[in-house]
Amino acid sequence: MSAIGQAGAATEKVAAETAIALLSCEKVYPNGIRALMPIDLSIREGEFVTLLGPSGCGKSTLLKMVAGLSEPSDGRLLLWNKPNHQLHKSNHSLSFVFQEASLLPWHSVRKNVSLPLELEGLAKTEIKPRVEQVLELVGLTRFANALPRELSGGMQMRVSIARSLVVKPDLLLMDEPFGALDEITRFKLDGDLLDLWQKNALSVLFVTHSIHEAVFLSERIIVMAARPGRIVADISIDEPYPRQAEFRMSTRFSEYAMQLHEHLVAAAGTEDEV
Repeated sequence: MSAIGQAGAATEKVAAETAIALLSCEKVYPNGIRALMPIDLSIREGEFVTLLGPSGCGKSTLLKMVAGLSEPSDGRLLLWNKPNHQLHKSNHSLSFVFQEASLLPWHSVRKNVSLPLELEGLAKTEIKPRVEQVLELVGLTRFANALPRELSGGMQMRVSIARSLVVKPDLLLMDEPFGALDEITRFKLDGDLLDLWQKNALSVLFVTHSIHEAVFLSERIIVMAARPGRIVADISIDEPYPRQAEFRMSTRFSEYAMQLHEHLVAAAGTEDEV
């Protein structure tokens, strides 16, 4: 193959591995408020990337634009090299896990998880094994017949995650899913999420306020600042997986956390100056 041919093949390979590409995407609301300055961001297939920043910095806005729940005011947003509203043409799919579990209180765990497949019109013979598989994956097989009110907050969030996984997504978008949970439960679900990410070869875009959660989970952390929302740093967390509790107590963990803290403090000092 010629040098030009090799370069072309390499370019195609890189393009094929890009799950999310934001090209000068910005968001300005009709009242004139700029939620996001033009954002340029590329996320590889299979990558775990976290958006970190204070309230009002546009993390959730960016996530909703990727999901197609909100349109950019300008710029281009591509998923697997196609406009995000044409995701179905790329043979890929995504799921969104919100801050609240948002379960139907009158349905059992099994019924809540099966709902997306029922809405797709799948046959019961196909739905049942897929639901049982994801319930086992998130450790809820014993609670399949329980109602949401009979579950703890952490277990309800597991149901929400199972409901997202049952459609077999390639991309998982998560908007502070563990923010309302106690610290011990949050630590446990962080570890479980990393297991699910690796077992299912997912691409994950995760939103959090927590520096420590971001360091523990991520391959890359995109630090954002507010007024207007913008990216101020892109930090790689060069630590192997699986990550255990010992990593949280390590010097390296503290160094990453301090680096991120410094970026957030610096960004706070530049608010309204852009």
